Amino acid sequence: MKKLKIALSLLILISIVSCDDFLSEKPDNRTEIDTPEKISELLVSAYPQMSYFDIAETMSDNVFDSQLPETILKNEQSYNWEIQTENSQIDTQAYYWDACYKAIAHANKALEAIEELGSPATLNPQKGEALLARAYSHFMLVSFWSQRYNPATATTDLGIPYVTKPEKELVAKYKRNTVAEVFQFIEKDLVEGLKYVTNDYKEPKFHFNKNAAKAFASRFYLIKGDWDKVIEMSDDFAARPVGKLRDYAAYKLLALDNQRIAYAGVGEETNLLIVSPNSIVRRSSYQNRFYLSAARYPEIFGSATSLFNKTWLYSFYSSNNSITVYVPKFYEYFKYTNVTAGIGEPYTAEVLLSNDEFFLNRIEAHVMKGQIALANDELEYFLSTRTTGYVATDKVTEAKVVAKYPVIADEYTPFYAMTPVQTSYVKAIAETRRRDFVHEGMRWFDVKRFNIVVTHETYNKPVNILVKDDKRRALQIPLHASATGVELNPR
Repeated sequence: MKKLKIALSLLILISIVSCDDFLSEKPDNRTEIDTPEKISELLVSAYPQMSYFDIAETMSDNVFDSQLPETILKNEQSYNWEIQTENSQIDTQAYYWDACYKAIAHANKALEAIEELGSPATLNPQKGEALLARAYSHFMLVSFWSQRYNPATATTDLGIPYVTKPEKELVAKYKRNTVAEVFQFIEKDLVEGLKYVTNDYKEPKFHFNKNAAKAFASRFYLIKGDWDKVIEMSDDFAARPVGKLRDYAAYKLLALDNQRIAYAGVGEETNLLIVSPNSIVRRSSYQNRFYLSAARYPEIFGSATSLFNKTWLYSFYSSNNSITVYVPKFYEYFKYTNVTAGIGEPYTAEVLLSNDEFFLNRIEAHVMKGQIALANDELEYFLSTRTTGYVATDKVTEAKVVAKYPVIADEYTPFYAMTPVQTSYVKAIAETRRRDFVHEGMRWFDVKRFNIVVTHETYNKPVNILVKDDKRRALQIPLHASATGVELNPR
């Protein structure tokens, strides 16, 4: 009996020690984020690692049915404003949704780590970057999966879940905030992030630096219709910001692949924020049936679209005997995981924010403030950097803008009022933005905020029209997200 008691005592002691050892272990094997260096490393992943370019571009009026013999399902579904069902593929709606929330999770973890370290002033640069990155991903999510921002309806319109804390549950359930709430949260993060953001990086263009933060802020305030804020953010621009915009004339001197590389290069003054997402957007120019077609691209890029009646400096190429055409913007880097088997992952450098967009935002704000003379000078300079054979006598005037871009009833209908002259100028700027950011999805954001009707024609099928206030302007919530309780958009 004595031996049995000793044996039981040893077993209990062993079990207590074992249990104590188990409880002393971290519940998972994630690296503890407890130094400034680790926080900075974490923030490298606080930007979406997937691309939205193909999704947004295909929904816009920049693409047409080229009648290529084969159709890619995700391309066709975007063209018809449908939910994409091939969720296992890159460059899809579901992948971008996940990429944004993964980026947000990294930003939130960085902010939590900063707080746990006592929020010292030395970590303010990382705090600023994390706040801006969190605001950016939420802004992109609400821009795609909600209806456009309209203060008259924003308090009831469905937004997206705004996540401000690291996930503690295996499958967390989130309630959708309203569009108004999401915009309030974005602005809060944006304003605070602007206080702390810095240029103190080994390579600032892969992070939210000061100018990138201001460019993002200008986009946000443009959507809100806060013209004074847009102008305030862009005060570093002169009316003619020489050397700060993209030099298309210089690109024409480069070989094709060098043009692709240069477009998203860190050496380009205009590029403010660059990412390298897992993407095959480079292949869209020859794979996508619904793309910029050779038969229709003059509608956007023809000399008749120029205020100076001259040709544009943009270079066009084709990989399929001029069925579709493209401006060389994307260079694909293929990272082999198994060279022998030819297996790996494609990555494409993309420009998320640039001086080109930043400056156009400023011009639009000047128009909306009634500063037409200043807008003329700014728009003239912008167009001069894109025009073949531009000379000083090529002028932008109110008469030219009104004649080239006449007011069409119920065409541009933002939530705010515009005079006829403002409407013509806004249309001129929107068309300029449309050309400059072709293939990059920027046009979709203007389609939404101006409530522009889009007509998509498909050979041997009925015409599909995205009417004003069409419910399809808000992407449907990905199936795996709705399965965990995220409310679906009405259809």
